[in-house]
Amino acid sequence: MHKIAVIPGDGTGPEVVREGLKVLAAVSEVEGFEYETVEYDFGGDRYLRTGEALPDAALEELRAVDAIYLGAVGHPDVAPGILEKGLLLRLRFELEQYINLRPVKLYPGVDCPLKGKTPEDIDFVVVRENNEGLYTGSGGFTYKGTANEVAVQEMINTRFGVERCIRYAFDYCRRRDDEKKLTLCAKTNVLTYAHDLWWRTFNEVGEEYPDIERDYAHVDATCMWMVKNPEWFDTIVTCNMFGDIITNLGAMIQGGMGIAAGANINPDGVSMFEPIGGSAPKYAGKDVINPLAAICAVGMMLEQLGESKSARRVEQAVMWVTANKLSSLAAGKMGHSTQQVGDLVAQAVGEVPAEA
Repeated sequence: MHKIAVIPGDGTGPEVVREGLKVLAAVSEVEGFEYETVEYDFGGDRYLRTGEALPDAALEELRAVDAIYLGAVGHPDVAPGILEKGLLLRLRFELEQYINLRPVKLYPGVDCPLKGKTPEDIDFVVVRENNEGLYTGSGGFTYKGTANEVAVQEMINTRFGVERCIRYAFDYCRRRDDEKKLTLCAKTNVLTYAHDLWWRTFNEVGEEYPDIERDYAHVDATCMWMVKNPEWFDTIVTCNMFGDIITNLGAMIQGGMGIAAGANINPDGVSMFEPIGGSAPKYAGKDVINPLAAICAVGMMLEQLGESKSARRVEQAVMWVTANKLSSLAAGKMGHSTQQVGDLVAQAVGEVPAEA
């Protein structure tokens, strides 16, 4: 029995989560696994009502679940950074979700903005360090609000944090069993302290993985090659800040935010799964938002929970829908409503072979 915490969140979050849970119910019936959900109302509305983003007692409850399924957070009446730091980053840090995993995969039938690129060209994964770097909040202001103001934000990198991320990336690259090439994305020519640590650790750990080809690209070059030659990449490992940037570029080349899912992983604890497109409040309540990213996040969650066949079945169902049923991935242009897309995927999980 899998216990799953559900945080629908803000804006269109509840709409896409509803469709994700619909698909979860369908695949559980086909494959025969059991689960239960418990819902939490964290997000902008609750913060405006109570002044709390994530109560301590609720955090302790979340430590006891098997996975967290998140819709999105972001509310027009809540200042930027409050929910992101108070809820998202706190969950990632407190639950030691030190890996952010982002598949970048172009599905059949999806328009790619890169001329001539097909699903055979775009199929790689970014492993982003998720607990260190610029996101620790280390730093501060001096003379704030004056003409002499100084703002400092420090990039924190520890051997422990870097090594566990890199080791996860090597293991993941091996499990992918694709090209077996791991690319370190960094900036060793400028960040000569922080990324020298990444470079040395990458090569030292890499000696333990003789079957994995090691590759390196500066972050700016990584962005260029993702656009020009995305087929060069298999698995990429990178720091928190660079990972945040290149995964959004990855979302665009795979067809947009409507298909991009991500996972915040603690390999030995509680992991969290979400669409990466945000709350999109302007589409809330209109039944036009694309739920496929949230559905793909369910597939990633199932994989982490050990339900690999069910995860494959969800992905194959999504691929069948993109290939055969959708006019576009854009909100309001899919040719179907949000609920109808969820229905199509839920129906397909029982009809499309898991090993298609």
